[in-house]
Amino acid sequence: MSNFLDKLFKNQSLLFKYFLYLVSVVCIVLFFPQGGKFKYEFQKGKPWQYENLYAPFDFSIQKSSDDIAKEKTELLNNQIDYFRFDSSVKDVVSEEYDQKFTTVFTGERFSASALEALDSSGKDILKQLYKNGVLAKTGKRAGKEEIYLVKDNQAESVSIHSLIQIQNLRSVLQQILQKKDLAIYAQEFQDLFLDIVKPNITYDKNLSEKALNDALSGISHTRGTVDEGKLIIAKGEVVEAENLNILNSLKTEYESELWTANNYYFILFGYTILVALVLMMLFLFLKKYRKDTFENNTKVTFIFFNILFMVFVTTMVVKYDEAFVFVVPICILPLVLKTFFDARLGLFVHVLTVLILGFVVPNSFEYIFLQIIVGIVTILTVSELYKRANLFISVGQITLIYVVGYLAFHIIHEGNLDNIQWFTLGLFFLNGMITLFVQPLIYVYEKVFGLVSDVSLLELSDTNSKLLKELSNKAPGTFHHSLQVANLAEAAANEIGANAMLVRVGALYHDIGKMNHPTYFTENQITNVNPHDELSPKDSGRIIINHVIDGIELARKNKLPDRVIDFIRCHHGTTFVYYFFKKQQELEEEVDESDFRYPGPIPFSKETAILMMADSVEAASKSLKNPTSSIIEEFVDKIVAGQMSAGQFLNANITFKEIEAIKKIFKQKLINIYHLRVEYPE
Repeated sequence: MSNFLDKLFKNQSLLFKYFLYLVSVVCIVLFFPQGGKFKYEFQKGKPWQYENLYAPFDFSIQKSSDDIAKEKTELLNNQIDYFRFDSSVKDVVSEEYDQKFTTVFTGERFSASALEALDSSGKDILKQLYKNGVLAKTGKRAGKEEIYLVKDNQAESVSIHSLIQIQNLRSVLQQILQKKDLAIYAQEFQDLFLDIVKPNITYDKNLSEKALNDALSGISHTRGTVDEGKLIIAKGEVVEAENLNILNSLKTEYESELWTANNYYFILFGYTILVALVLMMLFLFLKKYRKDTFENNTKVTFIFFNILFMVFVTTMVVKYDEAFVFVVPICILPLVLKTFFDARLGLFVHVLTVLILGFVVPNSFEYIFLQIIVGIVTILTVSELYKRANLFISVGQITLIYVVGYLAFHIIHEGNLDNIQWFTLGLFFLNGMITLFVQPLIYVYEKVFGLVSDVSLLELSDTNSKLLKELSNKAPGTFHHSLQVANLAEAAANEIGANAMLVRVGALYHDIGKMNHPTYFTENQITNVNPHDELSPKDSGRIIINHVIDGIELARKNKLPDRVIDFIRCHHGTTFVYYFFKKQQELEEEVDESDFRYPGPIPFSKETAILMMADSVEAASKSLKNPTSSIIEEFVDKIVAGQMSAGQFLNANITFKEIEAIKKIFKQKLINIYHLRVEYPE
């Protein structure tokens, strides 16, 4: 049991990768839409590349979305709305008429006989108004000639012109009064009727909507059928409007019939195999060409998280509406991966992700072609992402490629630039706008996964930052030394193609541990008093060595990234504090070498190796009394050769050729620093 647990503990990193791999495969397969995959690929305007296709079974021809939308619009325009007739309204209005008639018709000009005649005429007018009904004001009947009028639970078709509309009541009254020769009493009758007349025909929303929904549900989504064995399309025939519609119908029917209870697990198994192969390619690539990344579980998790995130977002958009598929900013993936890793890894992961998405999106060939081209453009155009202008320029180029690619495919399908989908072009511009949010996303990733981007390195390289400001105040000599080392290391990194920004930041912070005891380091001693004179060589060596430990503690306290702390940890590797080791040997014969050796580790990358060389060369160059070109060249060769013979670069992936290029840069820089000046006369 103990052996099993021991093996489990030793292989926990590899087991985690297996677990991550399985979880990723399962999640991606579950994200996929629940349906099979049609075995033929076809596009409008392109010839059918397969053998003659015959209908494998009877199926219905699906109407296009445009045809269905057209039928719905036509149905909406012709739909007759329902209105309800309320007979009780007339009785209420009649009562109000009796109450208000004498109020309106008052005065000496109205005799008893005149009032009786006017009252009779008014009741006739009221009866005439409500003969067919008074229609409430509504916008539902705009431009329509008929309505359904529900009276006593019976609906009948009624002309709109046979009804009196409440908004036209004044003009109707004027016409009636003129016919009855009552125009001289128009003001009184209008004051009376306009106040009491109420509509008795109102719009029945529930009944109208129910009738409309019944009519809409009755729209057929198919038109005709194709019998089994009928020729659908011949080899070489161009896929055009009619046969395209039939092929799309067959594809839909095929995929829905394929995804049955009997085939469900077989299809899932097929998807799983293909996704597993794609992700296996990623693991093999990391293991073979990016070993450092492969061994770092945080980085591997970060890569897989981004793949899963993009697949999830794309599948959700496709399920909502596949027309919006190009609004998903897939180019964020290579942008982010190039920022934290390198261009080759970013492009490789982008291509694999797009291949996975080919199972999900419509017109997979067009999608994969466009996204791969745009991914390549992203990798080639984006550099120094911390410069805001570069991101805007790159996003503009990405959007342009999307638009040009879409127009090219449109010309292939249609033969011209007519009927361009401006909505799709708008999606490309929206895609570009969303891509600009990669900057805050990078910041979030840095905090969540503990990664470091060039943006953070640029902030850390500011000499006015809190920690570097403190270093310049407490240990000005060390600060000046760090600046010189940063310049040397950055130039060397640029020469061999290493990460110059990372090297510069590592050089600026590599000696911050000296702030705890600044006067014990010669570059900070401004008097002839040397505090080491009062200490034993062993104690002096311990103080010198401890500046690495102190630096790591300070860096962690100030929350510097681990990639920067690595430079502090290994800038001396496992070398000797040789001066105090020799002094201790003068005092005693048996000296424990571990007391005078830095704890390490030795450099494990090009960048950390460059810093070790630059630090040693710059510090030792202060001891040169009369430097000449030959002395400087010999001096640099001697220091680097000593580090190589001590095995300090065994774990760094740096070649002899690169070391020679670095030494050449150091020599040029030091010669420029210590160049001889003309002696001016007194």
